[in-house]
Amino acid sequence: MKIKIILVLVIIIVFSVWQNNSIITTQIERSNSKIPDAFDEFTIVQISDLHNKVFRTNQSSLLKSVIEASPDIIVITGDLVDRRKYDLDDAMLFIDGAVRIAPVYFVSGNHEAWSGEYVEISKRLTDAGVIILDDEKIKLDRSGEVVELLGLSDPDFFTSSYLEGTKYSNLEKSLIDMSDESVFQILLSHRPELFDLYVDHNIDLIFSGHAHGGQFRLPRIGGVIAPDQGFMPKYTSGSYKEDQSTMVVSRGLGNSIIPVRIFNRPEIVVVTLKSK
Repeated sequence: MKIKIILVLVIIIVFSVWQNNSIITTQIERSNSKIPDAFDEFTIVQISDLHNKVFRTNQSSLLKSVIEASPDIIVITGDLVDRRKYDLDDAMLFIDGAVRIAPVYFVSGNHEAWSGEYVEISKRLTDAGVIILDDEKIKLDRSGEVVELLGLSDPDFFTSSYLEGTKYSNLEKSLIDMSDESVFQILLSHRPELFDLYVDHNIDLIFSGHAHGGQFRLPRIGGVIAPDQGFMPKYTSGSYKEDQSTMVVSRGLGNSIIPVRIFNRPEIVVVTLKSK
């Protein structure tokens, strides 16, 4: 009997280690008539919710997965660090490798806001060559054709404490200022629960995270719980489409309050644009 119990415990431990450290790559294609011909087959790798987790020495396994995707750009949608176990050096191990692969673009998450260290984080990212897009937009140009890349800073920068309710008015103002239906627009925003807001401003493609895939995923049900969505959350993984907007939600890579994932392996997302 004791041997059986020990065997079961060993299996559970091995399964848990595999579930929380074996990275999966999810491939998604996005077609749109607004995508210029020059951006056909343009590849975007999304990294989200690393929470300064380390995947083997010097982030080697994570960087290997990114290299294999051959990205044109890498986008990071927040929570690169974790406020509870803050370690910017571990997060920068990934950044220092990523900038050698492709241009890297970053927007903040709630843990950057809560950390109280965003000045240091921003400086280290900028010094490494990362382009920060908190409430900014830039043009990506290929052969004279353009798409726009937009970013929203996390709304928790506009609350005085993580215990307060989150205020979203600043995000809406930024979207009003940045949205433009005449060009294909890609938005980086940590918060998937605000999909209706992105749809209202006709954003074509949104990259988001924050939900950690629902932390525990059940067959035919999906994620169980997510920040700011509660139990049985609506947006946890994959792509969601409404009107002209498509939102891609990464399950992320690390953990925060809940230290384990179940049926929810760490994920990088690879989106390939297709012109029509």
